[in-house]
Amino acid sequence: MTQSSIAQDSGTGSPVRLKALSADGQPEVTPALEELYRGFEQELLVPLWTEIGDLMPARPRSRAVPHLWRWERLRSLAAQAGDLVPVGRGGERRAIALANPSLGGRPFATPTLWAAIQYLMPGEDAPEHRHTQHAFRFVVEGEGVWTVVGRDPVAMRRGDFLPQAGWNMHAHHNATAEPMAWIDGLDIPFQYATETQFFEFGRDAISDAERVTPERSRSERLWGHPGLRPVASAGTAGPGTPLLAYRWEHTDRALSDQLALEAEGHPGTVEPGHAAVRFTDPATGADVLPTLRAEMHRVARGAETAPARETGSSVYQVFDGSGTVTVGDHSWSVTRGDLFVVPSWQPFSVRSEAGATDSDSGALDLFRFSDSPIFEALRLDRTQVEGTPR
Repeated sequence: MTQSSIAQDSGTGSPVRLKALSADGQPEVTPALEELYRGFEQELLVPLWTEIGDLMPARPRSRAVPHLWRWERLRSLAAQAGDLVPVGRGGERRAIALANPSLGGRPFATPTLWAAIQYLMPGEDAPEHRHTQHAFRFVVEGEGVWTVVGRDPVAMRRGDFLPQAGWNMHAHHNATAEPMAWIDGLDIPFQYATETQFFEFGRDAISDAERVTPERSRSERLWGHPGLRPVASAGTAGPGTPLLAYRWEHTDRALSDQLALEAEGHPGTVEPGHAAVRFTDPATGADVLPTLRAEMHRVARGAETAPARETGSSVYQVFDGSGTVTVGDHSWSVTRGDLFVVPSWQPFSVRSEAGATDSDSGALDLFRFSDSPIFEALRLDRTQVEGTPR
């Protein structure tokens, strides 16, 4: 029960409004109580007994709602924007954010997560800048764009995950004759809510030396060797992973091996028919970014995951295949590229209907990113899987 509200000043000089209500556990409504509440309003005070139902609910009640965005529609609109909207200072990026329908029109997928489709036309450059928000790029189709992070050109290809810790200068350039789209993920809403964000322009143009198209970036040559850490890197760790590209061929092989081990009777999968990997910082073994977790999940054809709830929120993109996803009371059939949101403490499950005709792996592959590192750092993480003890 909410008995107070924050509203525009209506003549009393205070935005606090309190209403005395007759209810179990509440004080008797009397002139003295009304006078007390007017005193609270004047001094900008709100008593807990009028707010506890909203401030301390029995379980999380996310302001976000489950929602699905169709990739074909997103890509079509991004292509129209490519013809109409320039890339450069001012607009800065041709990025089109997902707006959760219950968050008041803000460009936020969840209260903590930003997700957007970014589109770069042939020969275009997205100018250099940096920000404190941690970010990544994930490519569901296409290639030909290089992201240049700290003057290190990094190729972007289908299935690649490209993280970038905050406050690193970065730009993009399309070296081909075809447009390319990908998704961006950032912690913009979290930093916006906590009022911690900084932004700075970089150079208006990258140099010819950065406009090259190497097969492997310098970060990959140094950090992209499984289980091997360069000795020269001791003491140089930053706030996020130094590896700027996690290539699809490695992710694909890891997922395939998990399912193969399961078929041979060995452990390795999360649950029957469900393989999963988490992208980690090779210097520390922790999540790739302080506020964002990224994973890839593969669900074998016909397999169904157990419904699970977690504190914090997630955004998923279908990388390959098809299936049915259920989030809370919502169920959707999904195919390649589709994006959907799982708000905090909403039960989520998926059934794979993928096959050889719509998936290279014959399974449903899902890319997921979440705000889990924040909640784990604050000891507010909680997970409940149906059929297991709480």
